[in-house]
Amino acid sequence: MSDNKLAVYWHPDVLKHDPGRGCYEYEASPLMEVAEPHPETPDRIINIRSILKRGDIRKSIDWRDGRYAERSEVERFHTAAYIDEVLEAEKRPPTRIDGSGTVINAGSVDAAFAAAGTTIAAVNDVLAKNRAAYALVRPPGHHAARAMADGNCIFNNLAIAVESALQNGCERVAVIDWDVHHGNGTQSGFYEHSDVLTISMHMPLGAWGPNHPESGEIDEVGKGDGKGFNLNIPLPYGTGDRGYSRVMDELVSPVVHEFGPDLIVIACGQDGNQFDTNGRNLLGMVGFRNLGCVARKLASELCDGRLLLCQEGGYAITYTGFCMYAVAEGVLGIANPMVDPLAYDATIERPEVLFSVIPTIGEQWRTLVK
Repeated sequence: MSDNKLAVYWHPDVLKHDPGRGCYEYEASPLMEVAEPHPETPDRIINIRSILKRGDIRKSIDWRDGRYAERSEVERFHTAAYIDEVLEAEKRPPTRIDGSGTVINAGSVDAAFAAAGTTIAAVNDVLAKNRAAYALVRPPGHHAARAMADGNCIFNNLAIAVESALQNGCERVAVIDWDVHHGNGTQSGFYEHSDVLTISMHMPLGAWGPNHPESGEIDEVGKGDGKGFNLNIPLPYGTGDRGYSRVMDELVSPVVHEFGPDLIVIACGQDGNQFDTNGRNLLGMVGFRNLGCVARKLASELCDGRLLLCQEGGYAITYTGFCMYAVAEGVLGIANPMVDPLAYDATIERPEVLFSVIPTIGEQWRTLVK
């Protein structure tokens, strides 16, 4: 990498998206006296920004201004008709555009265009300077398909950045999605592509309706020219730090090495953490720090340090910030990392995940793509 700093791209308008209050991410229940904030609250990324500014690694953070995306840039991934649907929805707020939790409210369109543009600015910096950059954005994106919203995602920020990179000289891009939910929108968007490798590590939730028909199972390996360029890694609940470490070492790293990307893009969600309301995979700061270390190592070995991290999920308002801080420590190679203030001792993790499930996934996938 060209320097030992992490460029963090930020635009304040990503905070303008307000999904409101209700029954978790759904409409308020008439049985409840107090409606709770939607889990995709601005507070979660305000705390990430705060810990990066106040923690010991602050001198290794290079803060950069984001920008709005042009509509033509968003159309590199999304259809014109879908973008029109989003714009129309903001005229009658609040509107749920996927039939469930994805809300368009006053300010949501500004936030979505700021998130997409800030991610493009970050990837352009990565390509120009052979460095690592992090787009600290919301709403998240990896569930959004080319023509529909899903899972609190309006525009697929990282997919738009991937398309931008392909149009600016990259020949092969590897996407590693460690958000605890299946990156279905990214998968479907590149499912027939051989120039984009998509890898998703996630809880085994399966398909959840017409906006998420993908199962996230191992047998979704790509189609046509894209066969063999999608790897799903459904992991049992409670996989934990050591389980994720083995996944990265034994499944993800070898496949990425075989692909040989010019750029690595991380769907950088922290909702696999031990305190998340929307995840059950029980990672601590140790696990997230290792994810950052492996991402850095792969980028250094394969693509001259070109690494883009794009914020996705993470709904524990306090602990999400600590987990992203740990990712940044891993990417930066910090020798004396922060002590985890909250997580339990991860030695109680499930041994069957480590020694049975992970090898089986790799064997099944390689058989399917032959």
